[in-house]
Amino acid sequence: MTTDRTVPTRAELAGLLTEAAHSVSGMLTAEYPTVASRSYLHPVLGALSTGPRVIGELTDRLESFVAEDLVTATPAGLFTLASYASALGWLTESLAELTASADQICAHFGIPGDPSAPISTAPVDEEQDSEFDFALSASLLAASRITDACREISSGLLEDAGHIRGQATDHVAVSDEPNSLPTLVRSLLARMEAAD
Repeated sequence: MTTDRTVPTRAELAGLLTEAAHSVSGMLTAEYPTVASRSYLHPVLGALSTGPRVIGELTDRLESFVAEDLVTATPAGLFTLASYASALGWLTESLAELTASADQICAHFGIPGDPSAPISTAPVDEEQDSEFDFALSASLLAASRITDACREISSGLLEDAGHIRGQATDHVAVSDEPNSLPTLVRSLLARMEAAD
């Protein structure tokens, strides 16, 4: 089977990163209906509901470009691939952390994993009110973490897209200097160094 595809231009590569940035930032504005008795989960449900779809779309796009050897054919393509793969890995890790936090909140309240299980609508007493405050605080912390991650990922993708667009040729200047790496790669390296 012959393909008529050509190596992506700088504009197409930058567009790939920009599209990914918009998908990631879209997770922060996604809405998900929340029943009143579980409103403490509201801050995380939008990201939890859209995150797997966004990750799936980004993964499919990455796999298609790598499989066709189109993105990796030029230095600009390799730069794009490094930025995109870093964003996908970081987003996947962040969503896994968010899911774990939501699972802990649900386990704390004995919320069943089965979405079809009935939800209690018993009146709220003082102890339940205190538990609600705990869950809301935990949910807000989890929401803050995914928000920070999505903003940094989206911003990094847009910076890298701008870097690719700003090059005079189809070749991105890559050297041994750390600043020649994509923004997200540098951010991940800095996080790893800080963790040591």
